[in-house]
Amino acid sequence: MVHACRFCSTPLTNVVADLGATPWSNSFLPNEAAIETERSFPLKVMVCSECFLVQTTETVPPGEIFNAEYAYFSSFSTSWLDHAKRYTQLMTERFGLGDQSTVIEVASNDGYLLQYFAAAGVKVLGVEPAANAAEVAEGRGVPTKVAFFGSDTAKAIVESGIRADLTAANNVLAHVPDIADFVRGFQIVLKPEGVATFEFPHLLRMIEGLQFDTIYHEHYSYISLLAAERIFEACGLKVFDVEELSTHGGSLRVYAQRNDGVRAPTERLLAMREEEERFGLKDMRTYREFGTKIAAVCDAFRDFLRQARDEDKVVAAYGAAAKGNTFLNVCGVTRDDISFVVDRSTVKQGKLLPGSHIPVYAPSELERAKPDYVVILPWNLTAEIVESCKYIADWGGRFVTAIPTLRIL
Repeated sequence: MVHACRFCSTPLTNVVADLGATPWSNSFLPNEAAIETERSFPLKVMVCSECFLVQTTETVPPGEIFNAEYAYFSSFSTSWLDHAKRYTQLMTERFGLGDQSTVIEVASNDGYLLQYFAAAGVKVLGVEPAANAAEVAEGRGVPTKVAFFGSDTAKAIVESGIRADLTAANNVLAHVPDIADFVRGFQIVLKPEGVATFEFPHLLRMIEGLQFDTIYHEHYSYISLLAAERIFEACGLKVFDVEELSTHGGSLRVYAQRNDGVRAPTERLLAMREEEERFGLKDMRTYREFGTKIAAVCDAFRDFLRQARDEDKVVAAYGAAAKGNTFLNVCGVTRDDISFVVDRSTVKQGKLLPGSHIPVYAPSELERAKPDYVVILPWNLTAEIVESCKYIADWGGRFVTAIPTLRIL
């Protein structure tokens, strides 16, 4: 079957990674009986030779993922809340936001970000498709429209009398199957001098750090500045600045204005364009080589588990994250290998991980079970997790990370 690019419709011929068939990364199972009806879907990513958008070949209906039972809540991560506070301060100072300003966040989740703008007296509106997350946001005083964002939703917001001085879209650009319609929505909802910011994991860092676990069905696209600028320009937006962030293993924060905006491109933008060119993001070999390195990472992790089992060591994991589920399923890990995983999210506790069927408990289970090893699945939060669970050293427990190489901390 020949697949076409989600953005420019060019036939896709270059495979980046084929990870087999896996369940949806956030489709936690409520009980053992649910294992019988669990479904898996092909998980393969390809790169467009024309616009350089890296993308999944299958489109899982977003309404089946981002529904009233969506399991991800941003506020459970203290480091992400700190990130949101810093963003609020930076944007307020840089763009002079005040009580006459309006900030719209798309994929506003549980109000983790907009709560800080609201506390500063700025008018806010969240747009969030997961009704359970939106309900939590409303409880925090963040008005939230339950909807998928795109040109139609943007027009409805404008017709209601609201336009944005600033829009935020953090880690959502990858989550939309129709990326062009999504981006056009920002051009519609922005005031003439408004600014749209987008944060997304940087494709360059994903390839560089062998972060194949960030590939999952909810992530339809894997984005470089190169691809983002081409998409934005075609959809009425012009990038004028970019920042590198440490979040999610290396992200970009892209600043865009309407195509008739007058802000000049920054030196940071010019430098990032050059860095991507040097790295080889216009060379198909760069993408193909990434896929060939994944097997070695999985082999090293399976060797670690095999040795731990031979030595009668107990292995647990921390963080029932989507990336962790991709990693475990691609490596073929089950609850025979990892006894349990702990997570602070009460939404996930008491359930089973998709695919591997490892049970999820509260973090207090670590102190009760005293495992010899704790595998950190959301490796981007390693510092936060190690600090909060340093008590495992009391019984000689050690932390483990597996990407890009196996490390026993």
